[in-house]
Amino acid sequence: MDHVLLTVLGFSIIFIATTLGAALVFFFVKGVSEKLNSVFSGLAAGIMIAASVWSLIIPAIEQSSHLGTFAFFPSASGFLLGGAFMVLVDLFFTRSGNLFNNNYKRSAKTFIAITVHNIPEGLAVGFAFGAARLLGSDQAYLSALGLAVGIAVQNFPEGAAVSLPLKERCGSKIKPFLFGALSGAVEPVAAVAGYFLAFALTAVQPYLLAFSAGAMVFVVAEDLIPESVSKNRSHLGTWAIMIGFTLMMVLDVALG
Repeated sequence: MDHVLLTVLGFSIIFIATTLGAALVFFFVKGVSEKLNSVFSGLAAGIMIAASVWSLIIPAIEQSSHLGTFAFFPSASGFLLGGAFMVLVDLFFTRSGNLFNNNYKRSAKTFIAITVHNIPEGLAVGFAFGAARLLGSDQAYLSALGLAVGIAVQNFPEGAAVSLPLKERCGSKIKPFLFGALSGAVEPVAAVAGYFLAFALTAVQPYLLAFSAGAMVFVVAEDLIPESVSKNRSHLGTWAIMIGFTLMMVLDVALG
């Protein structure tokens, strides 16, 4: 079994899956209606909330269990710092004045939040393959590849969660696709870093996970939920949030 090939495959599929999800934007020939845009925004919000809980907060708490009563601290502090980071991002765009229009600001904030979320996922894959390198067994590499496949499956709807809500804002298909694809480009880079720094970065991993969760929840609360529920009086956007949440929850739990 070629361990190098397995490592390259694991690092690649997490980016490829995000790109394929972002490519869904090309299947919509006509413009996105107001109701459909509410659905897309709602699905993205639900996916991001579930990913924040099961992919980020819960693992962060589990990794901090050695702190006993204070196992909550890395998650709580990292979560709030993630929100504070998005406030700084928002402040940057606000201070930029007319340099960026409102549609671009929303698009950029969503892109930044998903990208930040993808960093610890890439690190996790890198850690797994770094540990497999130290163990040197085929089983360890297969386990690491299994983790990469699980994250890749989750990344598909995340790529769509970036590109689909941005279609109406950007007025084209190429820009939303590039936003979605680039949000996943950071994962193989983080995976390489995690591979070579598997043990050095382990201590800060809970903070990174919670930081990502805070950034995503901030964007969900400030941009995606208002956009999904404020433009019509039906429960369409609310149900989209619930369905997106359920979909991501099922993927996270089923894929471990």
